[in-house]
Amino acid sequence: MPEDIQSRYRAIINRIETACLDAGRDPSEITLVAVSKTKPDSLVLELIETGQIHFGENRAKALEDRMESIKNETVQWHFIGTLQSNKIKYMAHRVNWIQSVHKIKALEEIEKRASAENREINVLIQVNISDEDQKSGCDPEELEAILKAAQNLNHTKVKGLMGMGTLTDDPELVRPEFRKLREYRDEYRHLEGGSVSLDHLSMGMTNDLEVAIQEGATMVRVGTAIFGERNY
Repeated sequence: MPEDIQSRYRAIINRIETACLDAGRDPSEITLVAVSKTKPDSLVLELIETGQIHFGENRAKALEDRMESIKNETVQWHFIGTLQSNKIKYMAHRVNWIQSVHKIKALEEIEKRASAENREINVLIQVNISDEDQKSGCDPEELEAILKAAQNLNHTKVKGLMGMGTLTDDPELVRPEFRKLREYRDEYRHLEGGSVSLDHLSMGMTNDLEVAIQEGATMVRVGTAIFGERNY
């Protein structure tokens, strides 16, 4: 593996471990999702050799292509971008996690496609925690109805919530947003049952993963800090 990729990856692992130590948490509680974006398969394959399992893409076509070219069955594939229901059919045969579900319609489409493939797909419900119009996610007041709709699904398993904090150079500014997502999770724990469990909070990226871990994140999504700038 090129030294810069190896050192970047190790640096992120070290940051996660240090953040957990500071927060009194076990690093094994945190899942690192490496967001490979436009990078070549060779870098993903080399990260797999280090033991990295979870990989994310924020574009449906990029994820489809990646899943087709890398057949390693140990890899867990995550879709983390804005979810369009008409794209679900292209990923349902292999995707393990869809982190950006924000409508009942999308849940129903995932259930339909996963059923046709006779497999289960884990999902997270994305909540708009930044109050920015351009950020995807359901409004908090829609969360209860979405979780209730998910309870009786058979092939779609809601595992928790996902949120995107405000983009800022000051991680402390997003702390209230991450705390809000945790509070929503706690508020709706009573809806757990059937296909709904709320064990996961996916929040935090390169700039703010320490704050996210302090506020209860179980998944952090890191791209640029591992793979470098995106190739457009």
